[in-house]
Amino acid sequence: MSTVRTLTAAEAATAVDWAAVEGWNPGLSDLPCFLAQDPALFLAVEEGGGLASVISATRYGDDFGFIGFYIARPEVRGQGLGMMVWQAAMARLAGRLIGLDGVVAQQANYRKSGFSLAWNNIRFGGVPRPAGAVAPGVVDAASVPFAALAALDRSVFPADREAFLRAWLAAPGHVALAVVRDGAVAAFGVIRPAREGHKIGPLVAADRGTAEALVAALLARVPAGGPVFLDVAEPQRDAVALADGLGLAPVFETARMYTGPAPALRLDRLFGITTFELG
Repeated sequence: MSTVRTLTAAEAATAVDWAAVEGWNPGLSDLPCFLAQDPALFLAVEEGGGLASVISATRYGDDFGFIGFYIARPEVRGQGLGMMVWQAAMARLAGRLIGLDGVVAQQANYRKSGFSLAWNNIRFGGVPRPAGAVAPGVVDAASVPFAALAALDRSVFPADREAFLRAWLAAPGHVALAVVRDGAVAAFGVIRPAREGHKIGPLVAADRGTAEALVAALLARVPAGGPVFLDVAEPQRDAVALADGLGLAPVFETARMYTGPAPALRLDRLFGITTFELG
């Protein structure tokens, strides 16, 4: 008999492992940060005493939610178990605007559940070219007021997510830097180790030049020669140009979709998406 239930924190690691098998390259310290935002975000269908399909349904405040980690074990696909966990996720987030980053080819299926395309995202990856000089004003993010970082983050994300952000900035292996100009925080970003190489996100900046200076500082803090991945919103042409300038190449795309009108975000400030799994 199939049952839907919430995964414990220990069991949630299975969802992250499955994502790695699918080639999604999760960060090494992602899971505790996800759970800091919503300890019950992972749902699963259990079949015959084992997990058959998983999904994340993350709640942000009272009005927004995000779906990710939608995976079924290959041997049970086509049996309706993925749909069971999908319906559980949608029920958990009922009454909210819901977002997701889905496989582009599955857009038609998501439309059946009320989602509409807002834009496509592109993952760029590769060994970056040597970055330019680190500009003055780059500091550890911990040295600036958290409220300033949260305000920048809120300008590019549809809801407050302070619990997640605090965990993300301080997670083991994460390097979080900010740019201070004229006494104000003009940018912040995080680079973190992943199953393969490093990933940058979020990367939020007032303009491309500031973003490039911040990326140079972030790359200077990790070993050279390994691959780096940066996820950008395709309509943000300055972000695409930044990734191009680093010598990174498109790896794959996702479709950013919402169940209602796309939220009003400052995409001009968004040079790197935090994570496709949680938005």
